[in-house]
Amino acid sequence: MCCALLGVSVSWFYKWWPRAQAGGPATKRAKRRAEVDAAVKNAFDAARGLHGSPRLVVDLRDAGWTISEKTVADSMRRQQLVARKIRRRNGLTRQDKTAPKFPDLLKRHFTAAAPNCRWVGDMTEIPTDQGKLYLATVIDLYSRRLLGAATGLHPDANLACAAIKMAVATRGGKATIWREDQTQQVIFHTDRGSTYTAKSFTKLCREIGIRQSMGRVRSCFDNAAAESFFSSLEWEVLSRHQFIDTRHAQTVVLEWCWGFYNHTRRHSSAGMMAPITYETTALNREAA
Repeated sequence: MCCALLGVSVSWFYKWWPRAQAGGPATKRAKRRAEVDAAVKNAFDAARGLHGSPRLVVDLRDAGWTISEKTVADSMRRQQLVARKIRRRNGLTRQDKTAPKFPDLLKRHFTAAAPNCRWVGDMTEIPTDQGKLYLATVIDLYSRRLLGAATGLHPDANLACAAIKMAVATRGGKATIWREDQTQQVIFHTDRGSTYTAKSFTKLCREIGIRQSMGRVRSCFDNAAAESFFSSLEWEVLSRHQFIDTRHAQTVVLEWCWGFYNHTRRHSSAGMMAPITYETTALNREAA
């Protein structure tokens, strides 16, 4: 009668009862579930709690597991492992209507056939208890590698210049990215903010040999690749920390940028590899 009321088969009840009474071994399914949960938790912790099921399943397969994304997602749900928390930010774009504009050379095609062909950049603000810190970035669309990440107390042209100089240094200097033919120069795509149309920044780009490109006003999709990076930063770092001051914010954010994002975080546009791993794999393939 109890089995009928609970919707349990009588045969399953008699199969379960001896184990329940004697504290016997669990079923194969229960053992497998426990093993999967432990592996998912370990992989989740190794990824600093930042990888969701699409990236965790790749981590686990690299570790030798034969497992599906749905199984990983179910395990995360059982263990209440949440990788992302949504947080909004205010835009920093302030247009200088008197400054010269540059055409959009990407047209929302955020891919590149080789390194140092197309870069994107933007700025964001990082709130702290004692004021705001600003971050300017430069990202290579080939591997989504972060080449420049400059921080400062003011979102001005100096900060943008610092980020682009850092990117050029990361790639080996001006001589490495310079091309005689202008069609082969590095394209640096941004929004139309006054920081990127300022004379000091445009002059620096000309001296280095970088062609500027800009999206339309009030169209975040024209610079979606740069916005995507900030979305990851907000979900994975800013929503998880309450920064005491700008120095604290700088330490945490830059450690995530240079340590986790470039070396560990898997990117869907880079074959689910970390940016530096993707570039290294491509170089080894070409050498072979």
